[in-house]
Amino acid sequence: MCGIAGFINRAPGVDTPFSRKDADAAVHSMAEKITHRGPDSDGYYIDENIAMGFRRLSIIDIETRGDQPIFNEDRSLVITFNGEIYNYQDLREELTALGHTFSTRTDTEVILHGFEQWEEKVLDHLRGMFGFAIWNIKTQELFMARDFFGIKPLHYAIVNGHFVYGSEPASILEFPGFEKKVNLQALDAYLSFEYVFPTMTMFEGIFPLLPGHYLRYKNGSLKITRYFEPVFDEDPSITEEQAVQQIYDVFEDSVRMHRIADVEVGCFLSSGIDSSYVASHFKGQKSFTVGFGEDGHYNENTYAGKLAAQVGLDHHYKLISPKDYWESIRCVQYQLGQPSADASCIALYHVCNMAGKYVKVVLSGEGADELFGGYNIYHEPDDVAAYQNRVPKPVRSVLGAAASLIPFRFRGKNFLQRASKTPEDWFIGNCSMIPLKEKRRILRPEIPSADPLDLTRPYYERVTEKDDLTKMQYLDQHVWMVGDILVKADRMSMANSLELRVPFLDKDVWEIARHLPKALRVNSRNTKYALRKAAERCLPEQTAQKKKLGFPVPIRVWLREEPYYTIIKEAFESKSAARFFRSKELMRILDEHKKGKADNSRAIWTVYMFLVWYDVYFNGAPHELGSDCRITV
Repeated sequence: MCGIAGFINRAPGVDTPFSRKDADAAVHSMAEKITHRGPDSDGYYIDENIAMGFRRLSIIDIETRGDQPIFNEDRSLVITFNGEIYNYQDLREELTALGHTFSTRTDTEVILHGFEQWEEKVLDHLRGMFGFAIWNIKTQELFMARDFFGIKPLHYAIVNGHFVYGSEPASILEFPGFEKKVNLQALDAYLSFEYVFPTMTMFEGIFPLLPGHYLRYKNGSLKITRYFEPVFDEDPSITEEQAVQQIYDVFEDSVRMHRIADVEVGCFLSSGIDSSYVASHFKGQKSFTVGFGEDGHYNENTYAGKLAAQVGLDHHYKLISPKDYWESIRCVQYQLGQPSADASCIALYHVCNMAGKYVKVVLSGEGADELFGGYNIYHEPDDVAAYQNRVPKPVRSVLGAAASLIPFRFRGKNFLQRASKTPEDWFIGNCSMIPLKEKRRILRPEIPSADPLDLTRPYYERVTEKDDLTKMQYLDQHVWMVGDILVKADRMSMANSLELRVPFLDKDVWEIARHLPKALRVNSRNTKYALRKAAERCLPEQTAQKKKLGFPVPIRVWLREEPYYTIIKEAFESKSAARFFRSKELMRILDEHKKGKADNSRAIWTVYMFLVWYDVYFNGAPHELGSDCRITV
């Protein structure tokens, strides 16, 4: 796993190209900002037209021959690459038979020769996670691509005519002349979703290359093309027995492929099915778990420890104290690069920190919920189906509207509201933080505050013919998974120079998941129904059928206690808060929560995480980042 950064130095629109010396200094500075992604070595290619930088975490071909940038035989193409290609050995044999000559054993060189052979069609041949840049020295064209699901990041910007790119926004911030500003539209969306919407970044002028897309940049012209779209295509003829066997076979193969490395590979382990299914393949290897306190509600190690003993894992566990958690917040928000209110980010940071002391690579369970239907909210379409079938839509609309007008909570209120609508009208993803009215109440009037449904609507329009469950899965796969799940997985692992691999997010696994009938994904018995049945072949039934809990963090409790209430209060009354929010309204929701009048923990935490991020990035406040963070601002 690695990090890449670079820029086009000469192109239409660039009035004053950098000298060779200044270009060298700029790209070194950009690459150094992401040293955590690749502490083992660095490498550069610089000519009058482009500067390419690279940081390496050695996983495959750990001898120096695997260093980047790498050239093809006639040195007409040069590549920098972040990721892993799991079928690179088969592709290498195929390309060798086609006449290509290799100088390393790396998957990086396989991509390069594959591009030389097939150009953009090389993407159809790859199985893995990636973000890479290939520069054609002869034609002076830059080709960049991001993997199918968005496991690895890639960002770009246009700065004074220069096309600038990097694995993380932090690299682009280092580019000379970049003016750092908060993207107010991204702030607005963040308050609704708890994460930065995946089509944006929190920095004005920096953009993500979306999953399943590639771009070409030549002579000042930028063209972005989508090459892969994960769309569900249900096959009702698939039986339960067939589905279970297919899942079992393809996941066995995926884990085997994802374990390919020249270094030791471990795994994460919680009490849930996803990581447990992965861990069941790691007998004799290391597993890692974290938890809070001794209370089983916040601590999964009892479950994880029992499974580790059954599987035969070398299990490692860390108890995260409140002090550990709160002292990590600034570091985590810096390493994320953009604010996130996902409280499990900090727990993930700690488990990555622990694992990084033992191994260079871990496997984890991200993606299983989105592909196989794992979230409890996916029961909603079936839960309201009988009511919707019996009650005409106009009547449901009236009852739902009436329930919304009643100012207090009552049993069935939420049901009446949701049953009166389709997912397109209320479901913005697996997480919905601050309601539109409340968002507009706490934001300053000059800050935009749009309906989050405006952002999700284009995704629903691509799957209008699908059933409600599939629509929800499709949205989560493109929004929640990309903007939250995979961002925290990449940033928290890379912050600790640890490569995190996700065997559920594999093209071959997806080909099985996308055809599963609805009832084999979610039914009255459980979520991820077929996946759980496959996992029962490797796990105890109670583990395979365990209800999804998420990663429990006691934020709600902490915010009513000292010193945490005072910490939040000081942030809410700060000058930074006053730039974006009505401070009195922030204090209102904080005090309501402390007095037990309402559970405002989600809104409080969302605002506070933004303020911490803003303080670190815009107020030059790195003093509380901690020695393990290894960064400067």
